[in-house]
Amino acid sequence: MDHSGHGMMMDLPPFTLGRGLQFAPDSFFLIGCLLALGLYGWGVVRLRRRGDAWPVSRSVFFAVGVLSIAVVMCTRLNEYGMVMFSVHMVQHMIISMLSPILLLLGAPVTLALRALPVAGRGRKGPRELLLALLHSRYLRVITHPAFTIPMFIASLYALYFTPLFDFLMESRTGHIAMMVHFLAVGLIFFWPIMGVDPGPHRPGYVMRMLELFAGMPFHAFFGIALMMASEPMIETYANPPASLGIDALSDQNAAGGIAWAFSEIPSVLVLIALIYQWYHSEQRAAVRKDRAADRDGDKELEAYNAYLASLQARSQ
Repeated sequence: MDHSGHGMMMDLPPFTLGRGLQFAPDSFFLIGCLLALGLYGWGVVRLRRRGDAWPVSRSVFFAVGVLSIAVVMCTRLNEYGMVMFSVHMVQHMIISMLSPILLLLGAPVTLALRALPVAGRGRKGPRELLLALLHSRYLRVITHPAFTIPMFIASLYALYFTPLFDFLMESRTGHIAMMVHFLAVGLIFFWPIMGVDPGPHRPGYVMRMLELFAGMPFHAFFGIALMMASEPMIETYANPPASLGIDALSDQNAAGGIAWAFSEIPSVLVLIALIYQWYHSEQRAAVRKDRAADRDGDKELEAYNAYLASLQARSQ
């Protein structure tokens, strides 16, 4: 397949990590990453100027999440990913399973709600529109596990095992749309499970763990299917450039191994985040209970003394 329309060279030298990490920005993702960092930074500065605190850890998570997108889309990994299935799979796994987790731990929606100004009476500004979206039926549907889990699975099987993948890879626009789709699916899948931001669907912690484990095994099965295939399954990568010095089937097997191994990484990260959030939720509940007890302690003691007095009066 000719990738000249993407600006990709068909005579790429054999892949090495050093070559793959050379800066080669895709304008769409470069602008998107810089815009995301700029808006997030504006929100943090706005909070600090009015004396409000914002956890440094959240800023770090968000910045690293944006950087992870830039690493796979604004370097020559993006060029190699057009002709090497294994490199493409690294891009897919990072942008759909690692970047969303890091971005969500940065709590960008919470930051926006706190930083955006409140519109005047009877008017709707960005903050009011964001609140309306958070409470919309649309968001309730796309963040429900009945939607997120099938979409998470379909992004693998319905994309790679049909002609849709080859169609999207024929144009730069299609390739960008596919990568944006991977990121969006990862965000809506992980948001109800471990996102810090408020959302329309937020089940208990046990249910969140079940949602996580309902989706993860399909990544492993997908990887195993690629590893066990006896011939190239994706037309785009069936005839890699001779300059790469690779075999299409071996490269596909490597891609399958990457998909299979990577399915474990987000599971561990999300479980750690869930346990941490669960622990702090219990701690906050205990503090609230102690405060309520402190407030009502005298009333409870008075009621108990009155009860004892009534018992004594009856016995006389």
